[in-house]
Amino acid sequence: MSNSVNMELSYPKEIDRAKRERWPFILPVGTMEYHSTHCPYGTDTLTAVGIAREVANQVDCVVLPPIWYGVASYAVGGPESNTINVSCDTLELYVYDILKSLFMAGINRNIYILITHQTEDYLPMTLACMKAAKKLTFEYLNETKGFAWWGKNENKEFYGDLSNEDNPWNWVRVLLSDRIANTPNDHAGIYECSLLEYLYPGTVKLERLSETDDWFAESAKDATVELGKEIVDLTVDGFVQLLKNKH
Repeated sequence: MSNSVNMELSYPKEIDRAKRERWPFILPVGTMEYHSTHCPYGTDTLTAVGIAREVANQVDCVVLPPIWYGVASYAVGGPESNTINVSCDTLELYVYDILKSLFMAGINRNIYILITHQTEDYLPMTLACMKAAKKLTFEYLNETKGFAWWGKNENKEFYGDLSNEDNPWNWVRVLLSDRIANTPNDHAGIYECSLLEYLYPGTVKLERLSETDDWFAESAKDATVELGKEIVDLTVDGFVQLLKNKH
């Protein structure tokens, strides 16, 4: 059993221990987005939080409060669908400030941003988080090592001497849930509904599928808790292995 904590329910003693022992800090990032008639608006955030907490059951870590509002876009449903969209630039600044606070507190390693929305490579939400992380990392290196730190002769072995944990480009990692263990994904279909129903039983209202003709929701009728467990187990196992390899 791990000693993991949720930061919003923690006290300085617990977080100071996590800092001292260099535990991973996991930041779930999601959206408030239309997921047809049978899934809640917070599906993306809920699944990211659920996976993070499953990881926390196995590895000592801190699960940070999630970001509920993200770059949803109006690709699935327009404004009338009640999706709440935050711009890429706004999310970048928000994530940047959160990460900067962690860095200033001495938490500048082992930070993981977990996303279950727009899990394809280099879409807006992922890019916003990645840009915030890299921008902050470069600023931190300039401030702590001085300008031109990489170009100095004493750092010519920079890449050869790096361990995985000390590689600055890995201090903050943006993880796409389906890429962790190559699990399938969709939007409000069989895979996402199975995942959501396993993590939060009773959340998926399959009886409401008759209220819509959304093509992307058609496969939801075949969702099962067993499939959801399989996806979660694979994802969590991959995440845990990643954390163990880093140490």
